[in-house]
Amino acid sequence: MTEIVYALIPVFVVIALGAWIKRTGFPGDDFWPLLDRVTYFVLFPCLLVHSLVAADFSNIPVPNMAAALFAGLITMSLILIGLRPVISGPMQQSGPAFTSIFQGATRWNSFVALAASFALFGTEGLALAAVGIGVLVPTVNVLCVFILMRYAGDDPASFRLLARLLIRNPLVIACAVGVFLNASGIGLWAPLLTGVDILGRAALALGLLAVGAGLDLSRIATQRTPIILTTTLRLVLMPLLMAGWCWVFGVDGMARMVAILCGAVPGATASYVLARQLGGDAPLMASLITASTLTAALTMPTMLWLLG
Repeated sequence: MTEIVYALIPVFVVIALGAWIKRTGFPGDDFWPLLDRVTYFVLFPCLLVHSLVAADFSNIPVPNMAAALFAGLITMSLILIGLRPVISGPMQQSGPAFTSIFQGATRWNSFVALAASFALFGTEGLALAAVGIGVLVPTVNVLCVFILMRYAGDDPASFRLLARLLIRNPLVIACAVGVFLNASGIGLWAPLLTGVDILGRAALALGLLAVGAGLDLSRIATQRTPIILTTTLRLVLMPLLMAGWCWVFGVDGMARMVAILCGAVPGATASYVLARQLGGDAPLMASLITASTLTAALTMPTMLWLLG
């Protein structure tokens, strides 16, 4: 477990640094939304394209790993739908609050997943995490938009929004391009691949700084019940589900560890934007993201050690 902890410490140190920099007011509140956009639309896609183009998947059971990840996500979604009567009844959480709990338990922070995979397993782990993004990002977007349309407010969002979110999602596009270039054997011209690599390397550090800058501790104390439920589902049950489905599909070795890691990372900061856009409980969503990010510093190495 010591090796896992040592590998993950730098990830959470950079997140903490982002939180501290934001708290000092440097370089200003206007900087962070711009950083998010550059990272999300330029640097992060470059990282995914380079990882997938340069990867050698010949000895990795990519279809089995993809199936395990997909099954784990669907299982968690069904569990949450089954828990809805409890969440809306004894827990007295509204429809919008349920959608935030759903997002908090199912969406995953791909910045943390990529950085942790690289810290633990190097470039091969990074490529496997990119496979996880290719499977989980479009699937979880469909699920979360559907749940928001169903339970958040009286005016359901258009299905056009769902199609637009997927077609224009830079992570989905980058994964599709990377997989195509790898599978077709076309690849990328070496100087261009190097340039993409340079841009992609900036994504890990800047993405983690942005995660830290987005932490919000202001309302955590008043929302303990949904926070405890969501963080338990996200950080404990989800990696257990991923490990179980890896066993079912015969996924082992590094691919299994990265799949578990994808299940063990905290919730995604993009959940807040979607909650605000489609009528979810955005303040609760911010608290759930913050709580899962802070708690993951303890649970991620623990779950990787127990399930590895």
